[in-house]
Amino acid sequence: MKILVLNGSPKKKSDTFRLTEAFLRGMNKDREHDVRVINVIEKAVAPCRGCFACWRNQDGHCVIHDDQNDILDLYRASDVIIWSFPLYCYAMPSHLKAVLDRTIPLVKMNMVQEADGTVRHEALADFSEMHTLVICGCGFPDWEGNFDGLRAMCDVCFGHPDMVCVPEAPLLNVPAAEAVAEPLLARFEQAGREYASSLRLSAETVAELERPMIPKDDYIQNVNGGGQP
Repeated sequence: MKILVLNGSPKKKSDTFRLTEAFLRGMNKDREHDVRVINVIEKAVAPCRGCFACWRNQDGHCVIHDDQNDILDLYRASDVIIWSFPLYCYAMPSHLKAVLDRTIPLVKMNMVQEADGTVRHEALADFSEMHTLVICGCGFPDWEGNFDGLRAMCDVCFGHPDMVCVPEAPLLNVPAAEAVAEPLLARFEQAGREYASSLRLSAETVAELERPMIPKDDYIQNVNGGGQP
């Protein structure tokens, strides 16, 4: 199975990417997969110009000559796409959003209406067997009100993907928090093994992965300098 990981953190070893690494270890537990990680911050990906030349050409490529076309080639060839990134202003970081914006060469201008009435652009190729997973961490202590906008965007862009949104992610790189961080990483590894076998995550598994590591009040106190986690 070919797995493409789009790491949207500006840091290679970010809090969120520690979760993704654990997840990948789990996916490779029973069978070694072909995993390609792209650190998007290192790539030259300009903003979309809105010229729609890609829709005229319909060759799956963008007319801007930068790193995006290589990403599109890998994207089309992958069985699983993992979008891994920290939450920035309730969405994904701008350099990763540029990658998403410039996936429009993968669809046509033609519109199709689905059974539920939703109108979408027709895909340039058959992506029905492609699976998308979103892993996002944030520095807030809870889920509510922080990931709502991101989930709405991902539901529309990726067709209701499996999505794991983790609060308190900075604890993953705090040595004093190892006692609570390591069990979460172990749960992510087990979740990766589950995903590799079924290409789905159960609601119960997602709930376990999204459970805060420490109580909200304790987390806020530590972030504000009132103690050690």
